[in-house]
Amino acid sequence: MPEKKIYLAVDLGGGSGRVLAGIFDGQRIELHEMNRFENRPLDLPDGRHWNVTGIYLDILDGLKSAAKKYGSSPISVGIDTWGVDYALLDRDGHVLGLPFQYRDNRTEGMMDKAFSMVSKKEIYEATGIQLMFFNSIFQLLSEVDRASPVLDVAEDILFTPDLLGYWLTGKKTQERSIVSTTQLYNPNTKNWDYSLIERLGLPKRLFNKISNPGVTLGDLRASLKEQTGLKKLKVITVGGHDTASAVAAVPSQKKVPAYLSSGTWSLMGLELSKPIITEQSYQDAFTNEVGVNGTIRFLKNICGLWLIQESRRYWLDNGHDYSYADMAGLASKVKPFRSLIDPDDPRFAEAGRTPEKIQDYCRETKQQVPETPGETIRCIYESLALRYAEVWVKLPNYTDEAPDCLHIVGGGCQDKLLNQFTANALGTTVFAGPVEATGLGNILAQMMADGVISTLAEGRAIVADSFPIEIYQPQDTTAWDAVKERFAEICTVN
Repeated sequence: MPEKKIYLAVDLGGGSGRVLAGIFDGQRIELHEMNRFENRPLDLPDGRHWNVTGIYLDILDGLKSAAKKYGSSPISVGIDTWGVDYALLDRDGHVLGLPFQYRDNRTEGMMDKAFSMVSKKEIYEATGIQLMFFNSIFQLLSEVDRASPVLDVAEDILFTPDLLGYWLTGKKTQERSIVSTTQLYNPNTKNWDYSLIERLGLPKRLFNKISNPGVTLGDLRASLKEQTGLKKLKVITVGGHDTASAVAAVPSQKKVPAYLSSGTWSLMGLELSKPIITEQSYQDAFTNEVGVNGTIRFLKNICGLWLIQESRRYWLDNGHDYSYADMAGLASKVKPFRSLIDPDDPRFAEAGRTPEKIQDYCRETKQQVPETPGETIRCIYESLALRYAEVWVKLPNYTDEAPDCLHIVGGGCQDKLLNQFTANALGTTVFAGPVEATGLGNILAQMMADGVISTLAEGRAIVADSFPIEIYQPQDTTAWDAVKERFAEICTVN
């Protein structure tokens, strides 16, 4: 039997993070959790920030746990996180304040300001990215708009995985998959769009050489080798954007797999070999982000389980502690299609009062108002599935090989009721799993860097052999088809 190889993955989401150990025995991967920790944004007088120093300490704790369990065996570690957020650094590498959280309100009005300088269509044609208020382009423009003094001394911009990698190694990089989420990257030239950067008045000096996933960033800093006990560990740039890593682990051998990365956000689309930036993709608001091995994640951003997470938090604050399983159980007992919402309505983007906002939406659209948690949850689930169906019917317009099944990966694939609703709404087979796709894609990039596998197809076959996949066949498709027109009207009216 070949010697087992151990790789570590730091996987950070908007609500939690963990350090995983992936053990590859030559045929299959086993995953073991070294630690799990909360990732709670900080509401400070100047806005909403990420507690990145706390996250960094939690990562070190995970590395120490790996050393305690596996000694010096771990070969490398990779870091993936949510997209768009960044830190500014001065010439000496000092971080100029805690990074802002993408839901901070400093981007209010910035889309309109940007469009007064460069048209909406020009920005899309240059970047191929869905225009969303939290994109890095609008965050940076807010710094310019308020004449932030940090811009005068900033010499570097590091996105969240790049910043954490810098703290681990002392080496800086700007990794391609995370860079592609900024709406300042041109997927056709495969570089920063310096013309767009200059037209918006952003400091050109911040945007430097871009690195690819699967490249060695460096060894741990000497002091960290001593602290963690991992004296041989290398840091590898993986698909730094968590969706890039998740899609890398989709267990499909199709030339153009269709996927839904399900978590706080739902990201639904195709994996393509080159970007598609057309009038149709602009009207459909599809995005072109870079994946592992230079692929393009052609996808639509949809407000996902954020609605469920925020509803749960609301009820918890009001003395009702529902588990996610409890919530699905409540929803399953409710009459179908009582009320529907547009999951992407701007009111739902901001934290707080989500069940009340859903009630307001339903009153405004003259529907039955959800009064119970079960009615609210069912409304969210059905609305998400119907939004997925709207995106699904558009995907064949962008590929010669129309998808005949959907792979749901990520934490949201554990939600059996939503998986079944999705199969029903799409009228197609849904494959759910693996849950830990993001961590696995992170590890596959490290395995390619280590020369253990040479292609994503090889890695995906290993994932398929290593983890169970649940299959959902469509049911009640006539009832779901009948409500689609009503859903479209409700979304249009509001």
